[in-house]
Amino acid sequence: MASIEKRGNSYRIIVSAGLDITGKQIKRSMTWKPSPGMTERQIEKEVQRQAVLFEERCRTGAVLDGSIKFADFVDVWREKYAEPQLKASTFARYNDLLKRILPALGHIRLDRLQPQHLLEFYENLREDGLKRTVKYRMKIDFKAYLKESGCTKVSFASLSGVGISVLNSITQGGNVSYESAQKVAQVIGQPLEKVFESVGGGALSSKTILHYHRLISAILQVAVQWQVIPSNPCSRVKAPRVERKEAEYFDDEEAVYILQKINEESPAHKAMIYVLLYTGMRRGELCGLEWSDIDFENDIIRIRNNSVYISGKGITTTTPKTESSVRLDKVPHVVMEVLQEHKHAQNIQRIAMGADWQNTQRIFTKINGAPIFPDTVSSWFKGFLKKIGIEGRSLKSLRHTNASLMIASGVDVRTVAGRLGHSQTSTTTNIYAHMIRSANEKAADAIGNLLTSKMENNAG
Repeated sequence: MASIEKRGNSYRIIVSAGLDITGKQIKRSMTWKPSPGMTERQIEKEVQRQAVLFEERCRTGAVLDGSIKFADFVDVWREKYAEPQLKASTFARYNDLLKRILPALGHIRLDRLQPQHLLEFYENLREDGLKRTVKYRMKIDFKAYLKESGCTKVSFASLSGVGISVLNSITQGGNVSYESAQKVAQVIGQPLEKVFESVGGGALSSKTILHYHRLISAILQVAVQWQVIPSNPCSRVKAPRVERKEAEYFDDEEAVYILQKINEESPAHKAMIYVLLYTGMRRGELCGLEWSDIDFENDIIRIRNNSVYISGKGITTTTPKTESSVRLDKVPHVVMEVLQEHKHAQNIQRIAMGADWQNTQRIFTKINGAPIFPDTVSSWFKGFLKKIGIEGRSLKSLRHTNASLMIASGVDVRTVAGRLGHSQTSTTTNIYAHMIRSANEKAADAIGNLLTSKMENNAG
């Protein structure tokens, strides 16, 4: 039952909202002021009505105040804002970040959360050893082990309980989870540390710390919008500085070399590289492609899906990163020829699998037609580069290479941004500032040389 206190010309309505985790009573309050000209009877009737309405809002969780702890507000933020409005992949990524945020800040009341709390948290994130060591790389020659033991990948997968894609990743030098590494080591009959080495550890990068800052700020900004707190403490904290790194890409000779060497790989892997290099699409967009997205007659690829892996949910298909990411990319006809080659090989595989084939319509799949894990593509490419003698680059370097080739060829920034799926040209100019600057310098030199030559000829 709400209590009402008269305070001068206004009334304070107080409602009990249960107990907090320490057993202390939680109280919510509001102030109501009568409109001029209201009679005492009208005021009495209206204040009682306001009390009933306020009590109902408190009961349903529609009323919050600054005394709520950060962790409790996050629970409300998840239910009322994040889960209904964010993509599943984004929501999962935020929940992962919150696993480290809540133990550090969750106990603090929103109205008592200060910049100093945030600065101390960011400083703790810079400590060595905080990066989660959750990946393992095999130390032994897995191909040699299979040959010596007379075991096939299929039979090993059955014995260990891990997928063929995981074993392929291991063979190609990729990293796997602790659970997968443990299962593989058990079948081999050796302790985990004898078969695998841990990968990771160390301090979190400045970019990762910035992600934590941005999430905390976004949550607190919602608290401001809901009038739970008057201002956002993050606005009084300088965001963690991130040193901008130049995008890593392959030069034109390396790109040609990759296209030559990819002919020795499977039609599926060949098609992956051609599509990524000639379109610059993102990894998730590549894995989300379906055959209906390919216009073979007009040499156009439609990008409309993003395939991601979410822990606990498996592979999920979402829309691309931004609205601008839904696009049509014109490609050279050679890309279509490579895709046709892959489609023919996939049809043969589909017939061989028979009833076990999963008809997902995806272009790039597992051996049974199911959607491919995006990490599998990255792991394979890392092994491919090592095999052909190129180190220090990742799958994303193909996207950067596509951009660098367009910029070097004089394609305007707006067109580059559109083909890459950037929502703003500023994103393109920020990422590829060095490339654009180099292209501008070459253009200036070309114009200067042309005009100087003309002037010298006229003077002569």
